[in-house]
Amino acid sequence: MTPVDSRTELEHLVKARYPIIYVNSGEEERVEHGMRAIQASLNARSSHPRKLLYWSITEGFIGDEAFTDLRDPIKALDFIIRYEESALFVLRDFHPYLKDPVVVRRLRDCHRAFKESDRPKNVVVLSPTLKMPRELEAEVAVVDFALPDRNELSSLVNEFAGAYQLTHDEDARERFTEAALGLTYDEASYVLAKSLVRHRDFDIKTILSEKKAIIRKSGLLEYYESEEAFAGVGGLPVLKEWLGKRQGAFTQRARDYGLPVPKGILLIGIPGCGKSLTAKAVGALWQMPLLRLDVGKVFSGLVGSSEENIRKVISTAEAVAPAILWLDELEKGFSGVQSSGQSDAGTTARVFGSFITWLQEKTSAVFVIATANDVSMMPPELLRKGRFDEIFFVDMPSEEERREIFRIHLEKKKRDPSTFDLDLLARTAKGFSGAEIEQAVISALYDAYFEDDALDNDRVIRAIQDVIPLSLTMKEKIDDLRDWAESRARSASGLPIGPRPEDEPDDPEAAARRGEHQRVATGFRNLELGDD
Repeated sequence: MTPVDSRTELEHLVKARYPIIYVNSGEEERVEHGMRAIQASLNARSSHPRKLLYWSITEGFIGDEAFTDLRDPIKALDFIIRYEESALFVLRDFHPYLKDPVVVRRLRDCHRAFKESDRPKNVVVLSPTLKMPRELEAEVAVVDFALPDRNELSSLVNEFAGAYQLTHDEDARERFTEAALGLTYDEASYVLAKSLVRHRDFDIKTILSEKKAIIRKSGLLEYYESEEAFAGVGGLPVLKEWLGKRQGAFTQRARDYGLPVPKGILLIGIPGCGKSLTAKAVGALWQMPLLRLDVGKVFSGLVGSSEENIRKVISTAEAVAPAILWLDELEKGFSGVQSSGQSDAGTTARVFGSFITWLQEKTSAVFVIATANDVSMMPPELLRKGRFDEIFFVDMPSEEERREIFRIHLEKKKRDPSTFDLDLLARTAKGFSGAEIEQAVISALYDAYFEDDALDNDRVIRAIQDVIPLSLTMKEKIDDLRDWAESRARSASGLPIGPRPEDEPDDPEAAARRGEHQRVATGFRNLELGDD
C-alpha cells in the first residue's frame, strides 16, 4: 500500500469532518498553501462554500473575513463556536495557550459543538512543536506535516535551472535534489539561490552546508566536516570495495531498479586500525552529511528526556537524509543495558530498544556506521542479523597494508615516499596498527626538526623501535577478539582472521628495547600502586 502524503492526509481528515486537527510543522506558509488548495477542492464540489480564516495572537482573524479585534485565544474559540457558516479555522502558534485549562475546555466544547452542527467546520492547530494536553489526546487528530519530498524539490531545482538557463543532465539534477532533501521548501529555495550567487551554478557543498545549521540546532549530533579522501585509508580492500558498490544505492535510479536502501555496517576491531578513519572517508566519498552521535549526550539527567533525545536524534538524521550516522565506540554507550533495570530505572534499556527497533525497521536513507573495540561489552541484540547489512572485522594491517600506510603518512607530511625504503619500514613495524605507524612518522619528524636535519629511513626506524605496539601489550585481548570474529564477522582486508606470527617482532634489538620499555612502565605502575 502506497503511503499517503501529508497534504492528502490533511485533506482526508477535513473531508471526514474531524473537528480538531493538530498539524505539527514549522513550515507555516507551505501548510497554509495546502489549506487553500484543500478549500478550493472542497468548494468545487459543495453547495456550501467554506471560508478560510487564519488566527494569530498579533492579528486576530484574517483571510476570507477579518476580525482583527479577536486576539484573545478564549474569545477566538468563542467566536469559532458561534460562527454560523461552514469554515476552516487555522490557529497559528496556538500551542502555548494549551497550558490554560480554560482554553483546553473551550477546545473540547468546539469538538462537541462541531459534531452537532449541520455546517461543517474544522479547527486546525498549526504549530512547529507538538504539545498535547492529556485531556485532548482522544479528541484531536495529529498530522506530522512532512518536509518537501523528492518530487517537490525536483520541481524547485528545475524551476531555478530554467530561470537561470542552466544545462544539467538528469543525473546531475537528481544529485542536487538529493542534496536538498531534509530542508524546508524555503531553506531549499534560499540555499539554491545562494549557490547561484556564489558559483553561478548549483553546488552540492553549498547545499550540504545548509544542513549543518539544522544539525547544530539539535544539540545532540555533530556535523563532521570530512576532508579525508578514501585513498587516505590504507589497506582494507574488501571493505572499500563493499562501500564503493553502495555509493550510488541512495538514488531514485537504484529504487527503480529494485535495490533496498542500505542500512549500515558495524566495524569491530583493534583500536587504531582505521575504523573511525573509514567513517570519515565514506562521508567525503559519498558526498553525504556525516553526523557523529556521542551516545553519552543522549542520556540526560531529566526523567524521560533520554528517550526524547534518541527520538530527536533519529528524526534529525532522517530530516537531513540521505546522510551517514556515525556512532563511535558503540559498546561504551550501551554497555549498561543488561543491568539497566537496577542501575537507572531502565532508561538505558528503553533508549537502546528504541534505537535497535529503528535500526531494524528504518526505510529512510540514513546509513549507520557503528564502530566498536570490545565486543564483550556489546549487547547481543545489536549483533543479530538484520540490524546491519554487514559486520566487518578490522585487524592489524598486513605487511603490504603497512607499506601503503607509510606511503600515505609520508605524503601527508610533504615527503616523497620514493626516497624511503617502504619495504624495510613495513617489515620493521611488524604488529603495528595504522595509528602507531602515524605516530612513529610524527615522532621521527620531531626528532629531525629538533636536530635541524632531514627525515630519513634511520630516523623512522628508530622511532618505530621506541614504540611498544598494542599487539604486544594487549595480545591476549586481541587473540580473544580474533577468535570471536573468525566465525561471526567478515574480514575487512580479505585476509583470514586469526593470530598472525608477524605480530611478534623478529628484530632482536627492537625486541630488547621494547622489553626494557615494558620493564620501566611496569616499574612506574608498581610505584603508583605502592608496591615494593
